[in-house]
Amino acid sequence: MIKNLKYLRKKDWITLIFVVALILLQVQLDLTIPEYMSKITMLVQTPGSKVSQITSTGGKMLLISLGSVASSVIVGYLAAKLAASLGRELRFAIFNKVQDFSMEEINRFSTPSLITRSTNDIAQVQLFIAVGLQVLIKSPILAIVAIDKIAGKSWQWSALVGGGIIFLLVVILLIVFIAIPKFKKVQELTDDINRITRESLTGIKVVRAYNAEDYQEEKFEKASANLAQNNLFATRVLSFLQPSLNFAMSSISLGIYWLGAIIINNAAAENQLTIFSDMVVFSSYALQIIAAFMLMSILFMLLPRASVSAKRVNEVLYTKPTILDGAITDENLETKGKIQVKNVSFRYPEAEEYVLKDISFTAEPGETVAFIGSTGSGKSTLINLIPRFYDVSEGEILIDNVNVKDYNMEALNNKIGYVPQRAVLFSGSISSNVNFGNNGKDEISNSDIYTALEVAQGKEFVEKLPDGIDSFVAQLGTNLSGGQKQRVSIARAVARNPEILIFDDSFSALDYKTDSLVRQGLKKHTSGTTTLIVAQRVGTIMDADKIIVLNEGKVAGIGTHKELLKSCNIYYEIAKSQLTEEELDIETR
Repeated sequence: MIKNLKYLRKKDWITLIFVVALILLQVQLDLTIPEYMSKITMLVQTPGSKVSQITSTGGKMLLISLGSVASSVIVGYLAAKLAASLGRELRFAIFNKVQDFSMEEINRFSTPSLITRSTNDIAQVQLFIAVGLQVLIKSPILAIVAIDKIAGKSWQWSALVGGGIIFLLVVILLIVFIAIPKFKKVQELTDDINRITRESLTGIKVVRAYNAEDYQEEKFEKASANLAQNNLFATRVLSFLQPSLNFAMSSISLGIYWLGAIIINNAAAENQLTIFSDMVVFSSYALQIIAAFMLMSILFMLLPRASVSAKRVNEVLYTKPTILDGAITDENLETKGKIQVKNVSFRYPEAEEYVLKDISFTAEPGETVAFIGSTGSGKSTLINLIPRFYDVSEGEILIDNVNVKDYNMEALNNKIGYVPQRAVLFSGSISSNVNFGNNGKDEISNSDIYTALEVAQGKEFVEKLPDGIDSFVAQLGTNLSGGQKQRVSIARAVARNPEILIFDDSFSALDYKTDSLVRQGLKKHTSGTTTLIVAQRVGTIMDADKIIVLNEGKVAGIGTHKELLKSCNIYYEIAKSQLTEEELDIETR
């Protein structure tokens, strides 16, 4: 929890200091009230006391009470403001941290868990600051000073209050010891709820197509029941706290007056008034001690979940990314777009088997290099190493004769236009999505956007939309077809005018005619750009300058389409499954 406070801004620290000062003032005012009660008690029972004296003393006590109330209101407002500011900074910090994560860190935490940590967990920390800050500072001070005030008044009364305090401490420690593990489990189960909900909503078409609603409901019900049971158990444990406090308060109050009656009855007549006044003061301070513990009960209700949530937030914030930023940002390199893959092997984190083994090839500036192979042969994995979604396990990858690990990530990414297997669009417009490929910073002209769309064969369908390039795009592009999303995604990469274009099976949703037209447009518009294409269709890559055939993570063949038909059996079998005998015969002549 303390680590989270480092995200407070300078003005927030000033607010925090002001809040602490007001809380200390409030405690001082609260502890003064019993002294005025003692004076009023003495005045009421002293013969000849004037009403004006009693009224004056009562008025002062009332003003002090109002001052305490005013301080409490101001502290509540400032604490809420402070909590909201900390929540905002923590959310921003987590969002920025996740942006720097490689796929290894994202997969380690999982997307549903990162969402929970960014929302629910931060909300728990924020609630603790808003409600618990005042209690955290006020309660211990109030209890300690009140105990000091009554110490030595009467050993009988002191022993009674001490017994009550020991009873409350035992109850609180037991409750916290039992509750904290359950609250940790609750947050983990909340991750499960998010995961199942996200899966069901993302795959709603598949769920309905297979009539799997009951199956998904059963999964959700099981996770929901586990969450409810753990929540109920933790809440039931906490429910013992309030009755214990009420029992202690009632017992101590009754005990003080019972002992007081015995002490007064045994005291000399001239001392009875003083003892009675002491009893009133002692009772007031004893009640303030119990009130302090009642306030702390709020703290102990919030603390278990808040501490677990703070730890989960810190796990994200203090995770060191495995992919570190390099220092090279120089754009004035001699070559532009040259890629060298040297003896690269790769295995996923914590995996035993290598996905790629000893891969080597070179893509010269302006060349088109294609990758083909059976499912699971490592095609996508290989090209994902170039923009450093993962780092190689062995070997090295050079761009323009510089190891990709030595590049500043922004400089490296600025060299690359990337089109993933699954087209990802963002809520906004066609224009904002195409411009996103230009870093989303510098606006590009409408004519450049249309040019990029024309290359991607998307201009025609965009012009038919009601608002053209300003037409609305829903989150993830759900209001567009698969082919339309792919074409906008391709246009986004083209509009960036990068040195390197990477297409990770990015033509799969396009028909053969559109596929051919897109490749023609790319060849014409990006003639000086190095292009890497992962594809399943032989027709998509047969015109590539170099085709690399992968099989079980190894290079099975490198060459042109015609060369591989003659020299690589694996490539020939793939081509044979997609081309007619006549086409194969023509190509192999």
